[in-house]
Amino acid sequence: MSGQGERLLVFVGSYAEPEGPGVYVMELNEETGALTKLDEVSGLKNPTFLNLDVEGRKLYAISEGTTSEGARTGSAYAYTIDSGQGSLTEMNHAVTVDAPTCHIQRDASGRYLVVASYHGGLVGLVEVRADGTVGRLLDVKQHEGHGPNPERQEQPHPHSAFFSRDNRFVFVPDLGLDRIVSYVLDTENNVLKPHGETAVPPEAGPRHMAFHPGGKLAFVINEMSSTVTSLRYDEETGVLEPIETVTTLPEGFTGESYCAEILVSEDGAYVYGSNRGHESIVVYSVDEASGKLTVVEHVSVEGKHPRNFALTPGGAFLIAANRDTDNIATFRVDRSSGRIQYTGQSAAVSKPVCVRPAYL
Repeated sequence: MSGQGERLLVFVGSYAEPEGPGVYVMELNEETGALTKLDEVSGLKNPTFLNLDVEGRKLYAISEGTTSEGARTGSAYAYTIDSGQGSLTEMNHAVTVDAPTCHIQRDASGRYLVVASYHGGLVGLVEVRADGTVGRLLDVKQHEGHGPNPERQEQPHPHSAFFSRDNRFVFVPDLGLDRIVSYVLDTENNVLKPHGETAVPPEAGPRHMAFHPGGKLAFVINEMSSTVTSLRYDEETGVLEPIETVTTLPEGFTGESYCAEILVSEDGAYVYGSNRGHESIVVYSVDEASGKLTVVEHVSVEGKHPRNFALTPGGAFLIAANRDTDNIATFRVDRSSGRIQYTGQSAAVSKPVCVRPAYL
């Protein structure tokens, strides 16, 4: 819940050209569910993913750049957050890897960022300096191989990176390989050490994942097959073991649809996933003992192509970024049933992709 004087701010990343706004700060009215824009930042190309340091009041965003030869690169930008004004001030930016990136994550110590490059097949470990600015590239891992689908899996496609709760491991769902690739975060040598791989069903295309707060489960959403794979997680060894794979789509749906984001509720009772094509959020209940999921409902996102969505701290709202209808829709969450209901409130934002809410 909110602290005294704190507002529920929502930071938004989008597809954008540098001359136009790409990162936005909004405020969520918890009585109505309405979003009000407080600030916008330009100068970034496709800042599609964000990472939020609530304690340090900093925001990190990816961006695309080009070398003098015209090759595409990834960059990371660091901003300070003025929560009183709801505004962002750039601290610095730096090139990360030699390919455009699609995801950025910060570790629990605040010393590292990990970026994933879908097009380059790369995972980069980036330094965060003591003042919160983006530092040098410390390590790069190049994934190798391909999956069975010649169009989507012709090469590796790391889509995201997630730290384990104890900060010892990094897990990278690779859509091109049908694998979750894991690394040990070696903080003495500032490198990622290969640790293992976990296979999901062929042509599933794993995209994003989420850990269960109980510490023994994880869930990966598979973009290509519109499924979620439940996994048993051993925190001691950092090993994932698949339990089952279930569809994200309702029975009888025959249209084209691809998954994007997955989240677990703070109490671990529900899992949420987004369907681009069916244009919905799927809600599952979780059996913590077995790790199995049961569909609760499918709810329209009140727009098209829901990329990322977020649950607000405390879990009272779900916020969905609908890229193809240029809108962000808000939903109230019934925390006892997991069900969500549209508030009737939708904010206009050009090609929104990522939403990051926090009390600040």
